[in-house]
Formats: sequence, C-alpha cells, structure tokens
Amino acid sequence: MQNRPLTVTLLSWLLIAAGAIGIAYHFTEFTAQHPFQLENVLILCVRLLAVISGAFMLRGQDWARWVALAWIAFHAVLSFFHSTHEAVMHSILLVLFAYLLFRPEVRAYFRHGETKDV
Repeated sequence: MQNRPLTVTLLSWLLIAAGAIGIAYHFTEFTAQHPFQLENVLILCVRLLAVISGAFMLRGQDWARWVALAWIAFHAVLSFFHSTHEAVMHSILLVLFAYLLFRPEVRAYFRHGETKDV
C-alpha cells in the first residue's frame, strides 16, 4: 500500500474542517418558521460536499479530488460576485488546489486508491 502524500492529508483535513465549521455556522440559520429554505439547504449541501470529499480523499478515492477541485472552483466563481480581494484569494486557492492535487506522486496515490476495496 502506497503512503498518502502529506499534501493530500493536509488538504483533506482542511476540507473536512472547513465543511464542518461551515455546517455548524450555517445550521444556526435554520428557524422553526422556515426550516428548509432552499438557500440554506443548498449551502449545507455544499459544505457537506467538502466533508465528503475530504474524507474520501483520505481513503484514496480519485473522484473525491475532483469533487474537491469542483468545490473550490465553485467558491472561486461565487467570490467574483463579492469583493475583488475575495475573488483573488479564492482564485489563488483554486490554482493551489489544482497544483497540489495533480502532482505526479499525488496522481499515483489516487491511481493506487482506485484498486482498493471500499
């Protein structure tokens, strides 16, 4: 079994933490009068995607790194509707995620992970 690259471990736990913190933060927006407002449900689903992709990246599942890249790309696109600073930061994070998730040793780890039993 191939060792997991440190960058995969760090990005995975970063995604899990960001998703969990986001879920906890946005969970407070649910109210008894309007428990399932579409916007709040979608936000929680996006945060849950971060947790799921991080957890499955730790397990070596290749699809999870694509979800992680899509997750940060989604945030980069959304940030263009906010401040310039936020757009620049999310764009830098997108490039960093892409670089870290598609280096040769990382690709080899995920290629090896495809043959694992789930």
